[in-house]
Amino acid sequence: PAAGVITTSSSKSRFLTKNKNFPGLKTLNPIKSRNWGLNVSAPFRVASVEEDEGRKERNHGINGFEEQEQEAGFDPGAPPPFKLADIRAAIPKHCWVKDPWKSMSYVVRDVAVVLGLAAAAVYVNNWIVWPLYWAAQGTMFWALFVLGHDCGHGSFSNDPKLNSVVGHLLHSSILVPYHGWRISHRTHHQNHGHVENDESWHPLSEKIYRSLDTLTRTLRFILPFPMLAFPFYLWNRSPGKSGSHFDPSSDLFVPTERKDVITSTLSWTAMAAILVGLGFTMGPMQLLKLYGIPYWIFVMWLDGVTYLHHHGHEEKLPWYRGKEWSYLRGGLTTLDRDYGWINNIHHDIGTHVIHHLFPQIPHYHLVEATEAARPVLGKYYREPEQSGPLPFHLIGSLMRSLKKDHYVSDTGDVVYYQTDPELKKNAS
Repeated sequence: PAAGVITTSSSKSRFLTKNKNFPGLKTLNPIKSRNWGLNVSAPFRVASVEEDEGRKERNHGINGFEEQEQEAGFDPGAPPPFKLADIRAAIPKHCWVKDPWKSMSYVVRDVAVVLGLAAAAVYVNNWIVWPLYWAAQGTMFWALFVLGHDCGHGSFSNDPKLNSVVGHLLHSSILVPYHGWRISHRTHHQNHGHVENDESWHPLSEKIYRSLDTLTRTLRFILPFPMLAFPFYLWNRSPGKSGSHFDPSSDLFVPTERKDVITSTLSWTAMAAILVGLGFTMGPMQLLKLYGIPYWIFVMWLDGVTYLHHHGHEEKLPWYRGKEWSYLRGGLTTLDRDYGWINNIHHDIGTHVIHHLFPQIPHYHLVEATEAARPVLGKYYREPEQSGPLPFHLIGSLMRSLKKDHYVSDTGDVVYYQTDPELKKNAS
């Protein structure tokens, strides 16, 4: 690593393992036709090295970085002593290469498993088997979502048309409007760690929190309701924000994205119509068993994983406003998580820090890229707790966070979650 960079022990993360190297690969040339950046990539704009350096030179909060280090040790809210370019330089060049054949092989694998599970469940048709099917199929729906998510980032391939077609097929099959979600997710990556501008599980300011009625607070912070939020978020976003992922005139989108949003809404509507038709054909109870319950298992995976990648660490993590926010500092507040056997099934989405900083990296290179970047990240990389075969340990992290991470101050550019004692008592 570069001089002055904080380093850690050379020991590997307990769940990260080296991928096979591909020394003969070269970086692909960018698309030279239409500018598809707005449509397929996130973030739309990454802070430059000079901007990150400029922010480092400003006064940060109450004390500067050195003063905080002297008085209180490592401060997670202080600007890091490295640049985005330092992290990028540490990642092997082949980690940036997108192989559409390899990406498609994961699609084929996952679709085959989904169809195989459904066929097996129908064939056996035993109430001992159905709960196992629901858990497995809901997890596979989540895996399909992650591949569609990669299409939205443009990390699936360098072909924007392939990304769009595959993304629509995968996301529509699980009732997600591909472009509508892709665009709001791009906003999340562009503004990760920003109190007001982040899009996904962002903090509520104290003023907004106090304005919520009791029912809304319950639905947002008391299990199991937060884990069922995604479909409602698609229609109406989060408290304090307005707009729908299905409405092309929503303030989520700019006018040039109108056609994309309409296309995805129509695809979603077509899938909904297919499900209605299947309900008449096979009966609503069979449809519920084959699709409805796995869908809600998928929703719980999506909400839980997204939340835990930005909340629930044993140490308080900062959120930023104003001049204190930068793309790098916001990205460093994300968390890696270990999901045991599920890591491979859901395409290593648990390697989330590097994904947030460089969403262009394909999922099959994230583990190796993270290993390469860890010496540069130093203490800003938080080792994930090791999982058993199944990640039951994350349930405790989720419950603890929902009990204490309720709102942030209305003022201040570096803020931390605070707890509403009354809600904590009700949640216990």
